[in-house]
Amino acid sequence: MTHPLTPAAAWKQMQDGNRRFVRDEPQHPNQNVDRRKDLTAAQHPVATLFGCSDSRLAAEIIFDLGLGDLFVVRNAGQVIGESIVASLEYAVAVLEVPLIVVLAHDSCGAVRAAIDGTAIDADPLPPHIWKLIAPIVPAARKVLAESGGGTVADIDAELVGREHLRNTVNDLLQSSEIISNAVAEGRLGIVGANYRLAEGEAAPVITVGIEAEGIDPATKEGSE
Repeated sequence: MTHPLTPAAAWKQMQDGNRRFVRDEPQHPNQNVDRRKDLTAAQHPVATLFGCSDSRLAAEIIFDLGLGDLFVVRNAGQVIGESIVASLEYAVAVLEVPLIVVLAHDSCGAVRAAIDGTAIDADPLPPHIWKLIAPIVPAARKVLAESGGGTVADIDAELVGREHLRNTVNDLLQSSEIISNAVAEGRLGIVGANYRLAEGEAAPVITVGIEAEGIDPATKEGSE
């Protein structure tokens, strides 16, 4: 069964929901008993969302969606790993979602920990936490190098978050033939977006296989 929504239509539905959330005009769709019963046999999500585990990024709320609308995968700092890729592949290959949204956000604790971890005299982190955030460190080092060098205090966390978001999208494509093939065939689009905690807006930063409002078609990147 082919999903009825195109990648662009799926992203538009999510953008429309996010705009309602920003304007404080949510419709709270698909959150009743009938919807719950309808989903017992099968699910057909609008999209899959891979985002940070931060409690302020409640996916269905910020996109004004409901039960069965999003296939959600999350960890601290939205860092690619085997279980993440496998879950996203399941959404693409089995559920046939037309869209993957990779959602980062400002004031991210994982990004902050990666930045602080670049200091020579940084206090060691627990091994599991360090293993999780280590993939964010190259983004911090790149931002520091591009700024002309300096200290950890000089690293712009906002720029690191955006660089890590781009890296995450690229890593996902390189890690999964299922996902990269779906993009190449036009069945799947990927949007890397950044959520602003104060405003509630999820603004696209990078897209693959889809054109999004606010994105330069030539570069496929936003100027947020």
